[in-house]
This record gives sequence, C-alpha cells and structure tokens, in this order.
Amino acid sequence: MINQGFKKLEIYQRSHKLAIQIHEMTLTLPKFEIYEEGSQIRRSSKSIPSNIVEGYCLGKHKNEFLLYLNRSYASAEETNEHLKLLFESNSLKDENSYKTLRAEYEILCMMVSKFIQSVSENHTPPLYLKEDEASYNTEIHNPQTEI
Repeated sequence: MINQGFKKLEIYQRSHKLAIQIHEMTLTLPKFEIYEEGSQIRRSSKSIPSNIVEGYCLGKHKNEFLLYLNRSYASAEETNEHLKLLFESNSLKDENSYKTLRAEYEILCMMVSKFIQSVSENHTPPLYLKEDEASYNTEIHNPQTEI
C-alpha cells in the first residue's frame, strides 16, 4: 500500500479544503476573469496540497522534502496575492468571502512555515536509511573458492 500519511497533516487537509473553496469562488468571477486571474489562483491554490503530497512522499530525503514544502509556502503566498488582486480590482465583490479566504491563507502560511522549520530541525530519515555499513554483508559469494 502506498504511504498516504500526508493525509494526516493538518496543513494538507487545510490546503486541500481551501483549494476547493478557491476553485468554487473563481466560478463566480466575471467571465473574462475566470480565464485570467481565476486560472492563476486556481493553479497556485492547488499547487499547495500537491507540493505537500509530493514532498511528503519524497520525505526520506530532508532537502527534497524541504524543497517541496518551500514551494508549497510560496504557492500559499502567491494565492494570497491573487486574492488581493481580485478583490482590489473589483472582480471579487464578496468582501466576506475575500476576508475569510485571506485570513485562512494567512493561517495556512504560518502553519506551513512552522512545519518547514520543524522538518528542518527535526527530520529523521526512515529506519531503512539509518543502517550502518556493518549491517550489510559485503562478502561476495564466489563458487570457485568453495571446495
């Protein structure tokens, strides 16, 4: 079975839920904006959970994990910027929706940032990567030496 431990992460759950909310919100934008800024914000919002998943699945390598988490953080900040642009350009007219989504993305950005810090300070590779060389049998079986 594929490791799906990422589903337990609150940052994954929150970012996935918010990506769905952003997708739904963009369908209410003016027609021209659905394909312009709407397309941009959909991609950046969906990039957040996608990068968390990919990084988690490559998590045995600390630097690889951090690379994807940092991409996730950048996409969260990008999504926040798209929200601001949509609202300030009057394409997103629902102020309540705007304020709620902005607040949620601010929280998500903080959560991802703290998770990055935690992984950076506390990451441990899986047990199978911790074995020392002595635990491997380095002798090669040579049938000619057996008599």
